[in-house]
Amino acid sequence: MEGPDPEMQEEGNKKESSWEVIREWFRAQKGLQGSSNLTVSSYGCNIPTKRQDLRLLLGVLGCPLAPIPQVNDPNIDHLLHLKDIPFETSIAHYIIQQYLAATGCLKQQKCNKNMYVSGTVKMICCETEVSTGKNVKTLGTRSGENGCFVLWQMLPRMWSLELVVGGNKVVAGSDGKTVWRHTPWLGAHAAKGPQRPLRRIIQGLDPKSTASLFANAQCLGEKRIGDNDCFVLKVSADRAAVMERSEGHAEVIRHALYGYFCQKSGLLIYLEDSHLTRVESAAENESDDVYWETTIGSSIGDYRDVDGVLIAHQGRSIATIFRCRELSMQYTRTRMEEVWRIDDVVFNVPGLSVDSFLPPADIVDGH
Repeated sequence: MEGPDPEMQEEGNKKESSWEVIREWFRAQKGLQGSSNLTVSSYGCNIPTKRQDLRLLLGVLGCPLAPIPQVNDPNIDHLLHLKDIPFETSIAHYIIQQYLAATGCLKQQKCNKNMYVSGTVKMICCETEVSTGKNVKTLGTRSGENGCFVLWQMLPRMWSLELVVGGNKVVAGSDGKTVWRHTPWLGAHAAKGPQRPLRRIIQGLDPKSTASLFANAQCLGEKRIGDNDCFVLKVSADRAAVMERSEGHAEVIRHALYGYFCQKSGLLIYLEDSHLTRVESAAENESDDVYWETTIGSSIGDYRDVDGVLIAHQGRSIATIFRCRELSMQYTRTRMEEVWRIDDVVFNVPGLSVDSFLPPADIVDGH
């Protein structure tokens, strides 16, 4: 999960934050070596293990955001002529320009004003590895849920996502200024920090959004992904931006995104981001802090032509949550995955307006 959600929402007269959802899930995994299908949370209520798995899946893979905002102009050709930019950045500009050409964006006569996407997902909670410092145990089974999603996007920087998995609906969106999310267990809450794009959009659905996100990237060199030689580009949130996203006992340390662009085709075929948060211990008997690192790696493929633009129509994301203490050899590592497929993509849908992207009333009142 990206970070703490300080807002609280009642559910069954019990209150939880997103960090509590994660903590309760990891506590449950530690105590799951018995045979019960129910876990008792610190709030005193029984929560089915399968339901906790689904909460974690939706929290991590449902609607994560990219680490940085998009630049206003994805057409970065003019930057190639600047002599005072670093070599790694100028190489990255060239790679992005090739990516725009490969996807057909440079041939477009007019800009698409909006986009509609529908698709299906399968989310799977794989296994949890628990280390006591002396031995390692692997817990859990591959429990999965099928679902579907609908995504709307409109320039500039407006989007709306509805995702339903296992009977649970997650809604998220942006009106170009505020990014928000609504889950059944947390209610509606706004994302802290700068306005950032939805990660799902830059997974091959909108090449121009991807290009604008990597407009100021650094080229780290080359790496082989499967059978493809790729250029690796990196963008990361600066210190001021991650500080804005910190809250209470939780401090965001870093958030970086890596794009792997195939040297042969010019297309984005792999996306990886790493997000590290430090949470100060609130317990009197625990002096060391807890570190949470979330890594999501997404394979992107099946590019198809949609009105002259190549759009990725399927992919697979594998997420890992690594939890450890500053002064301990103990750790917990959980692995989960999502397989997604795009069913329909439509550009320039008539009647779509800015009113379609307004946040919930309580988000507006809170701002």
